[in-house]
Amino acid sequence: MARVRIEGTALRSWDDVNLNLKEIGECELAVEAIEAELTEMIHDLKLDAEMRAKPHKDRVKKLEVEIKEFTEARRDDLGKKKTMLLNFGKLGFRKSTKVKLPRAANRLAEIIRNLKAFGMTDCVVQPPEKVDKEALKKYPPAEILKVGAGVDVDDVFWYEWDRERLRDQG
Repeated sequence: MARVRIEGTALRSWDDVNLNLKEIGECELAVEAIEAELTEMIHDLKLDAEMRAKPHKDRVKKLEVEIKEFTEARRDDLGKKKTMLLNFGKLGFRKSTKVKLPRAANRLAEIIRNLKAFGMTDCVVQPPEKVDKEALKKYPPAEILKVGAGVDVDDVFWYEWDRERLRDQG
């Protein structure tokens, strides 16, 4: 515990000081007990909320799977658009790019040399030298492949429910 410096005193002896230290300790212990009780109550409330929310979260997971399967099966209904607006939200597909790097140190060193050689130094983080995947992801797939890294480009399903519309319905 930190030392506390206080100016002026009403104490007359070291026994008085000792009694004050005892009382401070008792007060601090009382505060700690109150805070521990509060922490326990918060923990119990969180656990109760988690248990009450579980059926809803499980239902959301099931509904998400159903929506995704339906949308993937009828992807042609989206046409050239990648998003469909519905009464209570929107859904669709977004392009997702993932950069893949080898684990071997010599292959990573080669990729770092290639990044520097092709003027893509914004993709090299130092120290120690390593590849910044987020920066590299911004380049076209052909450029990523050129330096020796791998790339996966996928259309990933997403959805978003309309809070305002649902609030207006309730």
